[in-house]
Amino acid sequence: MTPDDEGSPMLHRRRLLAASAAGLALPALARAQAGWRPRQPIRLIATFPPGGLADVVARLVAPGIGAALGGTVVVENRPGAGGTIGADAAAKSAPDGHTLVISHASPHGIAPGIYPSLPYDPVGDFTHLAMLCDTANVLMVNKGSPTPTLDAFLDRARGAGARYGSSGIGSITHLMGEVLTREARAPRLDHVPYRGSAPAMQDLFAGHIESVFDPLTTNVAMIRDGTVTALAVSSAGRVPAVPEVPTFAELGLPALTATTWIGVSGPRGLPPAVAEAVQAAVLATTGQPEIRAKMADLASYPPAAPLTGAAYTAMIAAFAAHWTAVAKGAGVTVS
Repeated sequence: MTPDDEGSPMLHRRRLLAASAAGLALPALARAQAGWRPRQPIRLIATFPPGGLADVVARLVAPGIGAALGGTVVVENRPGAGGTIGADAAAKSAPDGHTLVISHASPHGIAPGIYPSLPYDPVGDFTHLAMLCDTANVLMVNKGSPTPTLDAFLDRARGAGARYGSSGIGSITHLMGEVLTREARAPRLDHVPYRGSAPAMQDLFAGHIESVFDPLTTNVAMIRDGTVTALAVSSAGRVPAVPEVPTFAELGLPALTATTWIGVSGPRGLPPAVAEAVQAAVLATTGQPEIRAKMADLASYPPAAPLTGAAYTAMIAAFAAHWTAVAKGAGVTVS
């Protein structure tokens, strides 16, 4: 029986989660409609360029959040410096609800450990509202690679040596490669930073580099059609979009369990009524079955239970503390 067979436990669980999400959406929508109303269009800052996970999900949820609040949400891309430029702009905006930001694992979780003089506090300078979704990271090799499994790849890394590409110095995929090098005792696994994922993948296709670490979202189609071979994913369990790909934890490397998450936040001091209205609007939107289905197509999934307010803030703080320690241990800094 496959996971999607009629009557299977996994399908039954998915239906229960979908029903639960739909049930959450109705009271959340009612709360949003009864609360704060924006006086002008809301600016939702996406801290990365168009086409990436932060931008795609921001544009997916913006209409629903706007409708739930009785206004309009406009996505504004403010990329640069690992998302810190857009995050800083949001932190310094007026706390009136008319500027929000896509909080992200990079500017809010990784940046504190790699930038010696970050211009904002990723926890204290924000009102963190709700998590939207997260996606696994994946280690890939090219089609036809002589190392089609993680064990074979690591054997090569320990012997002749191997390289992995990432979207840049200090990215979560760079740091995950540092963890892999340490945990797998493969000191000849070398990092090659690129200016974004696209050039790294181009070099992988051309055979100029042995592997690439990247978020799963933008690579699902290529994994499915066999253009690349996924060695392992960094989620706690297998990803429904690519169920044949094992997790690092399954393969004996639980320290590589870490996802790239995104959510919605505002500047510090957001009034409680505003924060509650936006949280309700986010839950109403992410509770819609069609939104969840589109996120699943991106191999990105909302949390099983809503992660909002203090709980979302605590998650960000813990994530930042962990990856700060990893970055310092690996000597990774960005000036």
